[in-house]
Amino acid sequence: MRDIGIGIIGGGYMGKAHAVAMSCVGAVFATSLRPRLEMVCATSEQSAERYRQAYGFARATADWRVLVADPKVEAIVIASPQETHRAAAEAAFELGKPVFCEKPLGATLEDSRAMVAAADASGAVNMVGFNYIRTPASQFARQLIAEGAIGDITWFRGEHTEDFYADPQIPATWRAQGISNGTMGDLAPHMINGALALVGPITRLIAEVETVHAERPGGRVTNDDHGQMMCRFENGAMGQMYFSRVSTGRKMGYAYEITGTKGAIRFDQEDQNALWLYRMEGPEATRGFTKILTGPEHPDYEPFCQGPGHGTGYQDQIIIEAKDFLTAIDTGKAIWPTFRDGMEVNRIIATAFASSDLKTWQDVSAF
Repeated sequence: MRDIGIGIIGGGYMGKAHAVAMSCVGAVFATSLRPRLEMVCATSEQSAERYRQAYGFARATADWRVLVADPKVEAIVIASPQETHRAAAEAAFELGKPVFCEKPLGATLEDSRAMVAAADASGAVNMVGFNYIRTPASQFARQLIAEGAIGDITWFRGEHTEDFYADPQIPATWRAQGISNGTMGDLAPHMINGALALVGPITRLIAEVETVHAERPGGRVTNDDHGQMMCRFENGAMGQMYFSRVSTGRKMGYAYEITGTKGAIRFDQEDQNALWLYRMEGPEATRGFTKILTGPEHPDYEPFCQGPGHGTGYQDQIIIEAKDFLTAIDTGKAIWPTFRDGMEVNRIIATAFASSDLKTWQDVSAF
């Protein structure tokens, strides 16, 4: 067992989540590497110092370059706005340092391709932060599918829907500016990644992307409120996905339905500790979806709690990510999802924007 100095770029919502995760992951999972909160970076010296005191870092800085270059910072978590991801990751890889980057992987497909190239050239461990697919329930869904429990997949429906911008009187903020901050840049990556993890590569799609509330108090909206797509997976399955930040009543609508030739699976993140499984077996009169409450028999559950049905939460997803990142560093072996997986998500989003503009089906391979 040895410690490892962690530097986190960004101290806000996700910066705090990662700081908390790194503080307790060793106790939860008994990892061989034990994180040491070495340095946090924020946009000003004042806010950086505030985060340092609040989260327990040894030092603080307002310059991410200082953090990346510091010899006591041995691994880096990027939890800052999308447009900052590329430069920070490239600088870290030049020094051979492992990088965990929050989704999306850069602000554009070009950014993500450059980040993958930098990661490949360095050989350093790299991961992308798609936390929702790491719930014990969704990990179990992947396991069931891989084992053939529901047969060959024929259809997938997924959504990531929230309502934090449903009220048109909510003022325009940074969320209303720039494509990378719109729904396709912010929410869609999670469900697209989920679809890739559960069903496999997407080959073709047709999409519509639009802004519902073009004007808000304080300014004009320059990005998208919601989007939808139909797609075809490499394995032949049909797919449908919807993403929205104006979906009235939805708070954490990361949900999917998967139909197979022998059964089906349903999941909704608003009830993240339950998975619904249908098996096409036994008398018709007794067939139906079974609600499975997650417990110690499911992936990454028991380290948190020994009681079935007691449940895990959002922060626990981030702790699972921290465990995977540290394990990858310790073993030197890549753990999904890597930067390349993050780039594939961005490629599908670029395809969706092109499809929406051209109003026609597009091959993902063209992007």
